[in-house]
Amino acid sequence: MSDHDHHNDDNPGVSRRRVLECMTWAGTGVLWTISGGVPRSLGLVGSAQAAEPAGLTFLQISDSHVGFDKPANPNALGTLEEAINKIKSMPIKPSFMIHTGDVTHLSKAAEFDNAERIISQAKLDVHYVPGEHDFLDEDVKFYRERYGSGAKGAGWYSFDANGVHFIGLVNVVDLKAAGLGNLGAEQLEWLEQDLKGRSKSTPIVVFAHIPLWTVYPEWGWGTEDGARALDYLKGFGSVTVLNGHIHQVMQKVEGNVTFHTARSTAFPQPVPGTAPSPGPMKVADDKLRGLLGVASINFKQGEQRLAIIDTPLQG
Repeated sequence: MSDHDHHNDDNPGVSRRRVLECMTWAGTGVLWTISGGVPRSLGLVGSAQAAEPAGLTFLQISDSHVGFDKPANPNALGTLEEAINKIKSMPIKPSFMIHTGDVTHLSKAAEFDNAERIISQAKLDVHYVPGEHDFLDEDVKFYRERYGSGAKGAGWYSFDANGVHFIGLVNVVDLKAAGLGNLGAEQLEWLEQDLKGRSKSTPIVVFAHIPLWTVYPEWGWGTEDGARALDYLKGFGSVTVLNGHIHQVMQKVEGNVTFHTARSTAFPQPVPGTAPSPGPMKVADDKLRGLLGVASINFKQGEQRLAIIDTPLQG
């Protein structure tokens, strides 16, 4: 992925070892503020949540896999409900929620119905992008019927909130070798036009299912043409890219862009390269909820910063 592909052990700042270190660094329950592209710790989640946030706060959940019932988590619907209950108990109500895909496991109508029944209990507006598991039905109609109204193409769109421009992208159509994500020429052209004429001081939040940066291409954890999308974002002062798909927290800062992947609410996956292949990972029952969770993101008007708190369901 041109100069955005950093799966390169010759560069100690972005080697695979460093990526794994960053995963640990970002997954410790610390509140991070991103200012000028540089992360700064504000303290542990508990103390950070005690302070009342100012400005725009929104949530990210991901990879609910409603319908999954294998040993890694026999009750994915139940852990989704636990996540929603955690959201309902937040002392400050977020402005809205983003779901970064794989709402369902097999794209069945009943799975979408069950997901909606639970997620709607948060009483928040929810902005969705699809995961590959949401596009398995023959006509790809169940996702589009529920969440595709007003979207372009396979479901991409943008909106504005409190001075921040949000862009929902779809990179789960026409997957490439090893399952790498793909945006496609039509969506990239739309993205270029969507960004034209916007002030470079506008904070941008991009969200899609598969990471736009190359996490581990052998497992398809990246987007083949993601570098083209990132090129359009280079001139903006504050860019945050939120993804799911890999079911674990990883974070990377490159120039003006902060990349962040979220935990699943259903099951964990292995750390890149530590297993023969990706997929649901069985852990001890008392460890599962510590590997599932939600993310809260705060933007304070005028400060060009976003702060991210990753909160596990337990621990």
